[in-house]
Amino acid sequence: MRYAYGLTIPQTIEDACDPGRMALIIYDMQVGIVRQIPDGERITEACVRLRDVAREKGFRVFYTRHMSIPVAAAGVSQLRTAMEWQRVDDPSQVHAPFPQGSPQYQLVPELEPGPNEVVFDKITMSAFAATPLDIALRDLGIDSFAIAGIALEVGIDPTVRHATDLGYLPIMVTDACGAGHQEAAERAYATLAFAGGSRTTDTATLIKLMNRG
Repeated sequence: MRYAYGLTIPQTIEDACDPGRMALIIYDMQVGIVRQIPDGERITEACVRLRDVAREKGFRVFYTRHMSIPVAAAGVSQLRTAMEWQRVDDPSQVHAPFPQGSPQYQLVPELEPGPNEVVFDKITMSAFAATPLDIALRDLGIDSFAIAGIALEVGIDPTVRHATDLGYLPIMVTDACGAGHQEAAERAYATLAFAGGSRTTDTATLIKLMNRG
């Protein structure tokens, strides 16, 4: 920890890992997403371990959930992105993979939010784009967060980039972050490390730090 100009500046995971300044974000652990990842069950187990310790030690827990807008109500970028992901050239062939209320849209049962936990729906990759997450964290005085979930190369990467621009210290829990494309995930980790402003750790290390108090 460093102190200057009346500010407290966390630099390390140890500095940040305090329930007064760090939250846990569980990213898009939905039925229809987890089943696309070969090690989805292992990622679920790691997220549950982190969530349970966070609850016990008083760290705030937030969940994100990806939502598909009905195709006829979708805008230009939503349709363009869907066409690319679904590999179709005709917008009329696009389908909504995660409509609200559908089975695949729901969080996996093991990660059912508790009564004091919040789920934010989003239609973007960054969890901070057009959601209340930034306001909610700032209102709590939180300036760092650990993030786990799926998928690192598609959604967690842009969330971490966005967070650093917003002034947060994001901490990626590498063995609790799943990926659909391992090479892309490794490139994302390397680029984030080069850019600076974020940190990486593993589940066991973070749990040990969370249990300090």
